[in-house]
Amino acid sequence: MGMFKWPVRVSALDGERSADVEATVDTGAAYSALPRGLLRELGVEPVRSRWMRLANGRVVDSRIGWMRVTIDGESAPTVVVFADDNAPLLLGAHALEGLGLAVDPVKKRLVPDENIMY
Repeated sequence: MGMFKWPVRVSALDGERSADVEATVDTGAAYSALPRGLLRELGVEPVRSRWMRLANGRVVDSRIGWMRVTIDGESAPTVVVFADDNAPLLLGAHALEGLGLAVDPVKKRLVPDENIMY
C-alpha cells in the first residue's frame, strides 16, 4: 500500500494536554505507537505489558496504555504502545477503526469507512 503521514491530535483520555503530530499511517500495525517521552508529557500512563512483534521480526515486551486520538474533529480512545523516544509515530488499525476511517491507497489519504456490524 505504501506509507504516508497524516496529521493527528493525541492526548490523554481526559484531554487536558494534547499535541498535534504527524504520524505514519500503518494498517499493518494493530496499535498506534508514540515515543514514551511524548506520552508521559501528555499524562498517558502505561497500564500493562504485552509482547509485540516488530517489523524486523524481533519480539519485545512493550508497555501499552490508553490515549485519545483526534482526526478532522472526530475523536476516539485507542490503545497506544510506549515506543522508544527515537521511534517513528505510528497510527495503527485500532485507532483507524475506532474513528471509522479507511485508507485510500491510491491517493494516500484517510477516508470515511463503512462500519460493519454482524
